[in-house]
Amino acid sequence: MTRPMTPPATRRNRLVAAALCFAALAAVAVVSIATAAGQGREASRAGERGAVSLAPGPRIVARSTARETKNHLIAVSADDPRGRKSMAPLTCARLYASGGTGLCLRLDGDLTTYQLVVLGADLRPRRDIPLVGVPNRARVSPSGRMVTWTVFVTGDSYNGGRFSTRVGMLDTVTQQLVPTLEDWSVTVGGKPYKAADLNFWGVTFTADDRRFYATMSTAGHRYLVEGDIASRSVRTLRENVECPSLSPDGRRLAFKSAVDGDPGHGWRLSVLDLATLRETGLAEHRSVDDQAAWIDSGTVAYGIRRGHGNADVWRVPADGSGHPRVLIPDAESPAALG
Repeated sequence: MTRPMTPPATRRNRLVAAALCFAALAAVAVVSIATAAGQGREASRAGERGAVSLAPGPRIVARSTARETKNHLIAVSADDPRGRKSMAPLTCARLYASGGTGLCLRLDGDLTTYQLVVLGADLRPRRDIPLVGVPNRARVSPSGRMVTWTVFVTGDSYNGGRFSTRVGMLDTVTQQLVPTLEDWSVTVGGKPYKAADLNFWGVTFTADDRRFYATMSTAGHRYLVEGDIASRSVRTLRENVECPSLSPDGRRLAFKSAVDGDPGHGWRLSVLDLATLRETGLAEHRSVDDQAAWIDSGTVAYGIRRGHGNADVWRVPADGSGHPRVLIPDAESPAALG
C-alpha cells in the first residue's frame, strides 16, 4: 500500500507526542500499582464491610482511593452515590463490572507481577490469568460475556525500550482467549495496513458481543477503530479519539481527545455521535486521563486524581450542558450495574 509521505519533522513531532502519551499513562499506572502494593493489603475499618454483589441493580461499584480502604472494591447506591458505602475484602488496581460479571486487575500475591481475575456476581473468582505488563484499563461487555484489559509492556524493539500498550480479550462462555490484537487484520482509510508499531488500548464492547471500539496508534497517529471479533479485523473511523466508552443505547461514544492533537497539552472529554460523527465537547474542562463510564443514558463518569494516589469520581451531562459534580468521593474505576 502506498501512503502519502509525511515530512520528517512532522513525523518526529507525532512520535514524540505518542511517546509522551504512553509515558503519562504508564506513570499513572505504575504509581497506582505501587500504592496498591503498599496499602492494598491493610485491613480496612473505615468502610462498612458487607455483602457486595455485582448482580444488575441500581448500584455503582468502584475502587476506593481513601487511605483506610485503599484499592478495595466499594459499592454505593445509584440514587445516593455519596451516601453509605459497602466494602468487599477484594482489592484491585483496576476493575469493571457489567451483566453480573466483574473483572479485577490486581497484584499476584506479594510479587510484583499481576493477574486478571474474572468474578461472578457473588465476587467468587471464575478464572484467573497471569498478566505480562502493568494493568491500565478494564472493561466488561453489557451482557457480561466478554472481558477485556489493557496493560503496559516494555521490550518492543520499535519503541526503544519505552512503554507500549497491549489489549487482551476473553470470551467467558467459550473461554477463548485473545492475547493481543496486534496480529489482526487492520484497515486504515479503507486500505489494508501493516506496521510493526501497532498499539491498542481502551476497548468498549457493543451489546451483541461481536464488535467493539478501541484506540489504535501507529506512525504517530491515534485512531478510533471498530473491531469485529469473528473476522479478527479492525478498521479506522477517525483520528484523535482515545479510550472510547459506548453509551447504553449504542449510539454514542464518550472519549478523550488530546488538546490540539498533543497529549502533552492534556485531554478533553467529549461525546461522539456514531451516526453523524458529530463531536460534542463536555462541560469538564480539566484534563481527563481516564476511560469514562456511562452512569445512565445522559451522564458519564470519570476519575480525576488529586495527588498522592487519591482520586474522586466525577460526573457530567453527556450533551455538553451543566457542569461537573463529584459523584463518589475517594474513588475511581466506576461501573454502573443498573
